[in-house]
Amino acid sequence: MAQHRRRRTALAVTVPLALTAAGTLAYSLLPSTQPKASAATAAPAWATATADGFASVNALGQNGTYGGRDGKTVTVKTQADLEKYATSTAPYVIVVAAAINIDPVGKEIKVQSNKTIVGSGTAGQIVGGGFFLGQGVHNVIIRNLTIRDTYQGTWNDKDHDYDGIQMDGAHHVWIDHNDIRHMADGLIDSRKDTTYLTVSWNKLSQDNKAFGIGWTSNVTADITVHHNWIRETEQRNPSTDNVAHAHLYNNYLEDDPGTDITSSYGDYSRGKTNMVLENSYFQGINNPVIRDSTATLVQRGSVFSGTSGRNESGGSGASWDPKSFYGYSLDKAADVPALLKSGAGPRSSIGTTATTTTTTSSATTLTVAQDGSGQYKTVQAAVNAVPANNPSRVVISVKPGTYRELVKVPANKPHITIQGTGSSRKDTVIVYNNAAGTQKPDGSGTYGTGGSATVAVDADDFQARNLTISNDFDEAAHTNIAQQAVALRTGSDKVFLDGVIVSGDQDTLLVDTAAKEKIGRVYISNSYVIGNVDFIFGRATAVIDKSVITLKKRYDGTSAGFVTAPSTAANRKGILIANSTVSGDVSSRSFYLGRPWHAGGDATLDPQTTVRNTSLSGAIKTTPWTDMSGYSWKDDRFAEYKNTGAGSGAASSDRPQLTDAQAANQEVADWLGDWTPTAS
Repeated sequence: MAQHRRRRTALAVTVPLALTAAGTLAYSLLPSTQPKASAATAAPAWATATADGFASVNALGQNGTYGGRDGKTVTVKTQADLEKYATSTAPYVIVVAAAINIDPVGKEIKVQSNKTIVGSGTAGQIVGGGFFLGQGVHNVIIRNLTIRDTYQGTWNDKDHDYDGIQMDGAHHVWIDHNDIRHMADGLIDSRKDTTYLTVSWNKLSQDNKAFGIGWTSNVTADITVHHNWIRETEQRNPSTDNVAHAHLYNNYLEDDPGTDITSSYGDYSRGKTNMVLENSYFQGINNPVIRDSTATLVQRGSVFSGTSGRNESGGSGASWDPKSFYGYSLDKAADVPALLKSGAGPRSSIGTTATTTTTTSSATTLTVAQDGSGQYKTVQAAVNAVPANNPSRVVISVKPGTYRELVKVPANKPHITIQGTGSSRKDTVIVYNNAAGTQKPDGSGTYGTGGSATVAVDADDFQARNLTISNDFDEAAHTNIAQQAVALRTGSDKVFLDGVIVSGDQDTLLVDTAAKEKIGRVYISNSYVIGNVDFIFGRATAVIDKSVITLKKRYDGTSAGFVTAPSTAANRKGILIANSTVSGDVSSRSFYLGRPWHAGGDATLDPQTTVRNTSLSGAIKTTPWTDMSGYSWKDDRFAEYKNTGAGSGAASSDRPQLTDAQAANQEVADWLGDWTPTAS
């Protein structure tokens, strides 16, 4: 078995990533002998992505998995062109920009080494065929594609061995953010000692066999399977046979009872496999976790909902720690369904050319790194370097690390994106600890609530992704001062937060506007917002979509809080929470969904919060709205629509529900108006 070397944590200085909503991308250092693309031929930002997990490990002469990023980028719309470049011995980034119908049906295109095959947004589709990676093929990335429809009318079809992606003896392969479905045989087959494989953020569905690994007597393969949504599949979810190290985490296995496919088992540790299974979510799966008597399976942290049959662990194999091979961060198992429903599968931001809303000029990139390998050592220094009234997008690419600083983006610096380049949104953290009652260093008084923000954004068309913004003010140590402590304050229009964590206690996220009479729209997707008291508040028109809102106990261990405190101006939209999850490790029935904040005692305000199509945990009170500072919530605009979970409830005078007609006018698009948030 090959000797492993742990993946380096240093980052290559190169074109920054256009990060996905799930935030799964990382960098590896190239070997000293590997040629680098010149500035004139540099690949697009998303084409510089490298794998995490076992595909990132330096072994078998390959330093991680980075695909064809050192070759030319080509766009294909026909089978002939796709085959031409995929089968070439030269490195390529191949952008699939159309639905390509494969002839004959079931043909698997033979991909050679050093390739990135990536769908252009959601347009890239392989219809009626798939890919094959043979013995020794290595350094291949297959991302952001829909691969579908070789199904010939018979489940478990022995006559049509048509797979979505088949690998026989390949190594260093990354399969990421694809939608693979409705194939004649397996969606993914990893066979004949294929190793250093990472499969992440895919949707695998509508098939008899989802993902088979092994089919060998050798016990040498190392694989990582994380953040995949596997549903409507009968078996191999995955099945791992004689795998030396199988690391499965944060996957969502779902059996939909309304389909003609019923799961026979979920995760399977076969032969002499040594599996570590962490923080996954099993919904309605028969025999969710099984193992052979010769296999080893370590389980920790998973959720099993409506499952039945075998759920096994144990074995005599040697224990191992995935972190001895590579770094990774776990999401909470309870958050996995919402996270993957919003984040798995092809992303519109991958494989496309980023543009701004004001110009067709390409984005300028500034790099930030604490170790001096970037242009700047602090995020604020990079913001300061952006020229006033910049007409086009500036991307501030921040390498992993904890940046303890205050960041202010002034109103005269629009079109700025701040993005982390780590493999997780947890890798890049901007944090400070001011509170409303904290004294300013110059002795001019205290910061006040808005002034306490770790990151303050007053510029229009601002974006942030794949990072954490936090305020870690120590409430227990400062009980004698005002404890509102903002992590992020926005006071502008067209703010897009994608794949971020905003974390604090009281008053975590302040969504404000430049003035009462000015509009300020904020769109937050695929993100986490964490806090306890009024932790999403302000007068902006703000949408939290496809995200997780995490309820947090107070510093003294008590559970009591309020999710929202809108201060919406009359005739404006307030706060909309849609298609999300509200949960946390707090006491039952201890949190309100919101209360009206009439800032400064302004009786003309008309605060609004709508929570719709969202899963509410039992932490939410049965009467979810309450008064504030003498103002009754019933005089303002608070409502729900088709929420689910233990914290949801039927319509009553204490729990107003929108009618279908009302809900039709309270969609995400109604909040955003003429603005369509687009990653850039």
